[in-house]
Amino acid sequence: MGDYSGYLQGLSLVAILILAPIALQSILTGDTEVVYVLVPGEDETTTVYIENNTSTDDARAPELNRSEVARIASFNIKVFGETKMGKPAVVDALVDIVLTYDLVAVQEIKDIDQTVPYDFLDAINAKSSTPWDMLLSPRSGLQEDDQSSQEQYAFYYNTSVFLAIGNGSLHNDSIDDAFQREPFIGQFEILYNNGTGTGFDLSLITIHTKPGDETIDEINALPHVVNTYLENNPNESEVVILGDFNAACSYVSSNELSNSPLAHSNFTWIIENNVDTTVSDSYCAYDRIVTNGDLDGRLVGTWGVDTSFSDSDISDHYPVWFDVKK
Repeated sequence: MGDYSGYLQGLSLVAILILAPIALQSILTGDTEVVYVLVPGEDETTTVYIENNTSTDDARAPELNRSEVARIASFNIKVFGETKMGKPAVVDALVDIVLTYDLVAVQEIKDIDQTVPYDFLDAINAKSSTPWDMLLSPRSGLQEDDQSSQEQYAFYYNTSVFLAIGNGSLHNDSIDDAFQREPFIGQFEILYNNGTGTGFDLSLITIHTKPGDETIDEINALPHVVNTYLENNPNESEVVILGDFNAACSYVSSNELSNSPLAHSNFTWIIENNVDTTVSDSYCAYDRIVTNGDLDGRLVGTWGVDTSFSDSDISDHYPVWFDVKK
């Protein structure tokens, strides 16, 4: 690694991710992630080899014990309605997946009776050793031209790790009508292992964009959602956007993403362009996690794509996740 090997080896992954001005690009090769780092003041990139985080294997995150972090995931559960809820083996697999994490943002809940989210919460609690709860959105797609594609979002969370602040809300999209399904915003306080509050509030915005020509327009509108939320909540400064962005393959090009306002230096893409979040043979980074800060120094740099299942009856998306220090 040339003259810079000692310097770079001393950097943690999170430092590489958030220190500016450092430009980075990464690709996945087998069990190793190759990260190309542009060192400030130098003309050439330096190659750094780090462990591949696209796994739920805790051994790949040696810096912090699992009990020291809150693990947050985003999961598009394909057409999550009464039919899927009526398949015990599928529900059991979904519960096992959710219990891998401490909070899961779920997209594509499709149940006009709105009972499935509660039934799933009951299934989680029937198998969990600690209580779980949820923040459930109203059915999104409130504008008249969007009502044929209504879905609900839910944040399922372990109550020993997170405390919900309020009931959450859909972004007010009544003026711009920028989204087919308005993003859902939830706010949580992270708890210490003894159950007391850390004093750190985490704001999460989850989205399922419309797949098609309008996808990039919805992605481009997300900074406005962030700005509107922060203006209405002056005590908050940092947020995480997570969900099914449909941000790859035929829906969005890498050039369109690079020119998006969401690609501005104010935002860090934890899940980048070069991973596969699809269960099918396609290789597409549809599901993303983006933040506008280091979350009060709690963003530790560990993240992954959960490929622990291959059954498309469970979903056509893999969960994506990241860790936040308690």
